[in-house]
Amino acid sequence: MPTRDPTRPAARPVAPPDTRAVLTEAGRARGLTVPAVGLMTAASVITSLRGLPMMAEEEMTMFVYIGFATLLFLIPAALVSAELGSAFASRKGGVYDWVGEAFGRHFGFTAVWLQWIQNVVWYPTGLGFAAAAVAFAVHDPSLASNHVFVGLFCIGAYWLATLVALSGTGFLVKIAKRGFVLGTALPGLMLLGLFVYWIASGHPIGWEHAAATAVTSHGHPRFFPALTGLSTLAFLAGILLLFAGGESQAVHVSEMDRPEHGYPKAMWIAAGLAFAIFTAGSLAVAGILPYGDISLTSEVFDAFQSVLGGALHVGWLVPLVSALVGYGALSGALAWINGPSKALLSTARDGLLPPALARTNKKGAQRNILLTQGVIVTLISSIYLITPNVSAAFFLISAMTVCLYIVMYLMLYAAAIRLRYTHPELPRSFRIPGGNAGMWVVAGTGFAAVAFALVLSFVPPAQLPIGSPGTYVGLVAAGLVVFTGAPVLLCRLAKPSWRTQ
Repeated sequence: MPTRDPTRPAARPVAPPDTRAVLTEAGRARGLTVPAVGLMTAASVITSLRGLPMMAEEEMTMFVYIGFATLLFLIPAALVSAELGSAFASRKGGVYDWVGEAFGRHFGFTAVWLQWIQNVVWYPTGLGFAAAAVAFAVHDPSLASNHVFVGLFCIGAYWLATLVALSGTGFLVKIAKRGFVLGTALPGLMLLGLFVYWIASGHPIGWEHAAATAVTSHGHPRFFPALTGLSTLAFLAGILLLFAGGESQAVHVSEMDRPEHGYPKAMWIAAGLAFAIFTAGSLAVAGILPYGDISLTSEVFDAFQSVLGGALHVGWLVPLVSALVGYGALSGALAWINGPSKALLSTARDGLLPPALARTNKKGAQRNILLTQGVIVTLISSIYLITPNVSAAFFLISAMTVCLYIVMYLMLYAAAIRLRYTHPELPRSFRIPGGNAGMWVVAGTGFAAVAFALVLSFVPPAQLPIGSPGTYVGLVAAGLVVFTGAPVLLCRLAKPSWRTQ
């Protein structure tokens, strides 16, 4: 087998197969349409209902938070990724190529490492939401707030999925294919329908109760955050994470007939769908449930219980709906076990990781990387075991994930600006309009937005009983230092003998 050019980055991270694949295959022969790319991007962002409680807890101020995430993060990230994806369409290397070409191979490796590790750190939040779904599905809602159950469920579910991935079967693919439709879209529509019934039948609106008690004394909803300190804005960092992932579909820009005109329209479609679905779902939760104790993992199911079990007296439907939501959350989390780790396998074969991580089993599965992932997920999930408040643990893990993802996005935006000057000759089928000034505006806006969110991720939220602020900040900072320092250390230790390809 011929050796790879050591200056050339490795293969693009492999996205998990799901319902979007059907759209992709249908579009290859005739060019992807604007609606198809818009739907694929929206589906890559809206992976489950797990983010609704966090947004619902902001009541009417959710419009500010969701608008910030949509306009200042989702759209700039998608547009920048589209230009870079079209410029390096022949390489298909994703952020490894983009950042590596701008700042060097080691920076490219750091970017793809962060893309992988943030995904690993994120698993306990996706699986934590699935644990709450299982609790309601088995008629024991109290388990959703049992930190030991949630922690053990995350660890057990992940290792079970890892064993399946090591077997080389397509079982995880089958799980993922219908997860978005059955586990996210269908329950989401049901939640909206129940909310309409809730209002039409004269039930009290949750956010009106919040306005009169916990939020303001004026007797009306607050539409702008009460800025009493950065802690009141801390949820913005977690909400920003919910809108991440749109850049994964930038590779399809070269498959569109007229990407310079069609891709921006597709991104506005995706942004509109994400804004509408997240806002509608969050309004439903905030409207059905009165403002009270925050549960970032179980509020969606509490809302179903309030309407189905309380108002309509068909509580037997709650376990069924919870099972569907749990299926969606599990499929969204577990479908990513193979994809990002395969990208890391490519960097291992390029000599940027120790040879042990490049080994595969007889089925061709990246054995040692999958096992390493499992160890990291186990350690992160153990935060649930030692933190009595499940919501606090959930948010802490989310904050760690946000930090890692944001550093990757900072590198992405900086690379896009630099490449306009160092490689202006690259053929870009899609180019952000306005010349270099346009790139500075778009990428600069995205850079500033995520930099602000990075600061907020270190601030304990006023809405949750975090406990010791020093411990919270220390854990988030430790996660950032350890997981961003690891690729830097590996690059320094890398030897030519590590190459296995």
